[in-house]
Amino acid sequence: MLNKEKETDQLITQIIKGIEGVKGQDIEILDLREIENTVSDYFIICNGTSNTQVNAIVNSVQKTVSKSIKENPWHVEGSSNAEWVLLDYVHVVVHVFQKHIREYYDIEGLWGDAKIVKIETTH
Repeated sequence: MLNKEKETDQLITQIIKGIEGVKGQDIEILDLREIENTVSDYFIICNGTSNTQVNAIVNSVQKTVSKSIKENPWHVEGSSNAEWVLLDYVHVVVHVFQKHIREYYDIEGLWGDAKIVKIETTH
């Protein structure tokens, strides 16, 4: 059990690093572990300012995670229009939005019972 948590923590750290590396904005971690019937343990949500930046964030996350801990997403969805891209790392699902799409879907509101941690970025 502890090993899975340690691996999940490392994964989250690398995902955040990947997002920050290309100035992803409004990064939040939703801890879903205490909610019944969830698809994963954590959601990491962030947004970019354009489809170009959304794609850059997605590529940066994949490259950072793959290089540091040799993990690739099990599934990637939404890359073609880059308004909302989902990277599924099984225990951790990353949602990369364009800002207006994020506001529209309000994932944080849908998962209101989750513990939310905002990541402070320097930009």
